[in-house]
Amino acid sequence: LFVVDASGSMSARKRMETVKGAVLALLADAYQKRDRVGVISFRGTKAEVILEPTRDVELAEKQLQRLPTGGRTPLAHALVIAYDMVQRLCRQDPEQAMLLIVLSDGKANVPLPESQGGDAWDQTEQTAAQLSRLAIPTLMLDTDAGHVRYGRGKELGELLKADYMRLEDLSADGLVHTIRQAVG
Repeated sequence: LFVVDASGSMSARKRMETVKGAVLALLADAYQKRDRVGVISFRGTKAEVILEPTRDVELAEKQLQRLPTGGRTPLAHALVIAYDMVQRLCRQDPEQAMLLIVLSDGKANVPLPESQGGDAWDQTEQTAAQLSRLAIPTLMLDTDAGHVRYGRGKELGELLKADYMRLEDLSADGLVHTIRQAVG
């Protein structure tokens, strides 16, 4: 299950193209292995499921090509949706192996929709800790790049109890290889 930051920071330096390429390559691989891939995207004021877990390569490609970037970062909302989806998938098939892949710079700046304001980072910390208690193998791919780094992606990885890597250190092929190793 991919949780993909589609905020304004992802449009820089072709980061979204790298992510889309990796997801499509993994989906093709999943199709051969009978695995499923799902995508939650977040940007602007909310997060949404743009691809329910599927083996349908054509549907995934259409959804990913249409994925816009820009706006703010509702990270806590994305993690709430991921938590709900992981719980639902585990109820449907308790034996199903799962991997959560979060791609973000961790710079949460939009509070949860129902919170009437609240601090976006505090909510992200709480939601990440809650998600980590589900004990789903998680890979945190930090998209923060440039000369000044804030370190929120690394903090998020720690909160999620995730394996941590920086996206800029990986090509699309390298990302696919890393994820395949994580899946086993």
